[in-house]
Amino acid sequence: MKLRFLSFAVAANISTAPIAASPTIYIASDSTVQTYSPEHYPQAGWGQMLRCALKPGIALSNQAMAGRSTKTFIEEGRLDRIAQEIKRGDTLLIQFGHNDADHRKGRYADPQSAYRDNLIKMIQVARSVGAQPVLITPVIRRHFVNGRVRADFAPWSQEVRALAAEERVPLIDLEALSGAWIQKLGEAGSKPYYLHYTAEDHTVGFPKGIDDDTHFSEIGARAIAKIVASRLRVMHLPVSRYILRNPPGLDRTTPLGSTACD
Repeated sequence: MKLRFLSFAVAANISTAPIAASPTIYIASDSTVQTYSPEHYPQAGWGQMLRCALKPGIALSNQAMAGRSTKTFIEEGRLDRIAQEIKRGDTLLIQFGHNDADHRKGRYADPQSAYRDNLIKMIQVARSVGAQPVLITPVIRRHFVNGRVRADFAPWSQEVRALAAEERVPLIDLEALSGAWIQKLGEAGSKPYYLHYTAEDHTVGFPKGIDDDTHFSEIGARAIAKIVASRLRVMHLPVSRYILRNPPGLDRTTPLGSTACD
């Protein structure tokens, strides 16, 4: 109850906050969203590719970082840094869950307690200045069981859905949307969208090869970015008018060889 009271208390002061001259999309998340440097290619995060869906006049600040749960993202001061910069008219995209489910390295956040409370803190950061929070369920892993995609973070996703409804926060159900997409591609067809390479592929980032069903290849990051952008464009939010109808380069089914937009 205390956290919910705070969210309403700060809302009373947002009318005096200045509107950002040029709005910014901030992203709080993990390695599935992170921006990667060229030496990590072909690995890419969907947040990195989201810029390809943006019209002129809006900026993107991708604060996603590998290995972070809601707990460690906050403990390391990453949410504080967003709070120092975010302004009225900005947007905060929030996607966590992969590392919140991990008991290693102090990452774990129980979905119905710490995880929920941490998400509320992130919502409050946006609302306190008149920015728009958007909750996003954890993106799907390429995990097939008897031919069906399995949602590995279902308890965390369910908590995001419940919290979005309770706090009236816009929701992108990326678990469901990306899961349906991967299911349609099938077990074999979805493989190129994740990190599956051998030493013979001579990739810059994985010279010895890699088999990873969590993180995205270049074309995987492009595809997920398109899913997110498509939802943002039709959600009737302040950010929606800045999203392109046909984002350049996000439809690619063959790699470009870089994370350029086209």
